[in-house]
Amino acid sequence: MRRIHRKTKEAIFSVLDIFYPLFKRFMPLQTYHYAACGGSNTLLGIILYYISYNFILQKQLVHLGPITISPHIMALFLSTAITLPIGFYLSMFVVFQGSYLRRRIQFFRYFLVALGCLLLNYVLLKLFVEVLHWYPTLAQMANTVVVVLFSYFSQRHFSFRVRKNAELPSA
Repeated sequence: MRRIHRKTKEAIFSVLDIFYPLFKRFMPLQTYHYAACGGSNTLLGIILYYISYNFILQKQLVHLGPITISPHIMALFLSTAITLPIGFYLSMFVVFQGSYLRRRIQFFRYFLVALGCLLLNYVLLKLFVEVLHWYPTLAQMANTVVVVLFSYFSQRHFSFRVRKNAELPSA
């Protein structure tokens, strides 16, 4: 299992290292890693959201016993169920290396921030789709900007905190 983990990490870094010179003068390495990993995971989430909303749920209400969930909200839950563990893996092993916190504490904090992001995403989707009558996939893409900013600062300063005198990786 460790070999697979190491090979996966090496493959991710080899792809990221190819493109970093293009961004080096605009952003530090950690910000680039966050943008690349988070952007990829966010794109995956939007694609999964689109597929869930349009093809799996077919824009239909979801009835779970006494609870009825609108398709745009259920699509959010489905895409989050897949992107949450992927995001944690990328954050822990690629973006925010060197945290002194134990892995289970990191995961718990990551999960809390992810819940905050999910709540923020939910509120914004409700606003954009049900109040402003935007198309759901467009609404999801628009609120992603707000959620990504909240997530980055929360993960950096809460979930994967490093000691004040610890150096961040540089190129």
